[in-house]
Amino acid sequence: MLSFSTSVTTLLRHRLADRQQAGLLRQLRTSDSLVDFCSNDYLGFARSTALKEAIQQADLTSVHDRTGATGSRLLAGHTVLADALEAELASFYHTEAALVFNSGYDANVGLLSCLPQRGDTLLTDELIHASMIDGARLSYATRHRFSHNDMNDLENKLRQATGQVFVAVESVYSMDGDQAPLHELVDLCDRYGAALIVDEAHATGVYGRNGEGLVVAFGLQERVFARVHTFGKGLGVHGAAVVGPAVLRDYLINFARSFVYTTALPPHSLLAIRCAHQHMQNESTAQQEVHKRVRYFKQKADERLPGTTWTDSASPIQCLIVPGNDNARQVAAKAQQGGFDVRAILSPTVPVGQERLRVCIHAFNTEEEIDRLLHIIQ
Repeated sequence: MLSFSTSVTTLLRHRLADRQQAGLLRQLRTSDSLVDFCSNDYLGFARSTALKEAIQQADLTSVHDRTGATGSRLLAGHTVLADALEAELASFYHTEAALVFNSGYDANVGLLSCLPQRGDTLLTDELIHASMIDGARLSYATRHRFSHNDMNDLENKLRQATGQVFVAVESVYSMDGDQAPLHELVDLCDRYGAALIVDEAHATGVYGRNGEGLVVAFGLQERVFARVHTFGKGLGVHGAAVVGPAVLRDYLINFARSFVYTTALPPHSLLAIRCAHQHMQNESTAQQEVHKRVRYFKQKADERLPGTTWTDSASPIQCLIVPGNDNARQVAAKAQQGGFDVRAILSPTVPVGQERLRVCIHAFNTEEEIDRLLHIIQ
C-alpha cells in the first residue's frame, strides 16, 4: 500500500472540505435512467444504431494492421488513415487543411498557446470556454478580454493592440447558447489586420447545410484564419480538428505541444470520426428535428414560464437564469426527481447572480417530454 505524506493528504482533505462547504464540490454520477436534457448529443448520434453499426463494420484491417496508436504522430503514431481522414475533413469544412487532435481541449490549448507569440496580442471574448482560457494563459502574448459580443469594446482594444493580433471567440457559446456576431467580427478583424480564431464546438453538426458549423453556414470560411471543430458533441464520437490554411497545419505540427507530445488517436477512433461525418451527411433530418424542437421549447417556455429570464439563444442550449447556487441546485433537483436530467450551472463557472438551469435540446426529445419538463420547473 502506498504511503503518502500526512501533511499533503490533510491539505487536500481541507481543500475538498472547503469546496463542499461552499456547495461547489464536484462528483461523478450516472444518470442513465433520466430523460436526457443535459448532454451535448444534440443530433442523437451518440445513441444512433446506424452510426454504431457503421463504426463496427468499418474495415480496420484494410487501413492498418494494428489497433493501438503506439506513439505520437511525429514518431510511430502517424498512419495513412490519419492523412486520408484529415484530407477528407479539410474538404468537408471547406478549407485547405485539417489537423486532428485528441480532444477539443487539446486543440484549443495547443492552438492558443503556440500561435500568438511574445510581442503579439491575443484578444478573447470574456465568455470563451475554459480550454481556450487555458491555452491563452500558456501563451507569451499580451492578453486582454473584451466584453461578451461587444464590438465597440473589441475595437477599442484592437486600436491599442501591438504585434500580430489574434481574436478568439466561440461561434455558439457553451454556457449561454448565443451566437458570436461573426459578420461583424470578420469585418473588424479585416480592418485591423487581426486573425480570427473560432471555436465551433457547439455549432458542429447543428449548423451548416451538412453540419459544417456557423462559419461555413455564413460563407465566411475564407475570412476566418482558424476553426476548431470537436467531434464529441453533435457528432457523437471523440476527437477534434483545427482547420485552416495549410501553413497553419505545418505550424501546429511543429509548435503545438498538445499535438507533439501526446500519443495519437488509435485507428478505430479515426474510423469513428470518418463514419460520423459520413452519417451526418446522410442524416439531415436530425439537424432539422433539433431546430424544430428548439423552436417548440422556446414557444412553450414563453407561454408557461412568463416573467422568467432566459439567455438570448436560438441554439439547442437553453438557459433559465436562477440566481444563487442553492436556488439553481433546487430547481435542478426538482427536475431530476421528475425524471429529467437537467443540471445547474453554478458560480464561479458563471458569474455570481447568473447561476442557471442549462437545458440541452436534442433531436430525440419529444414534445411531450418538453411539456413535462416545463411543467415541473414552472
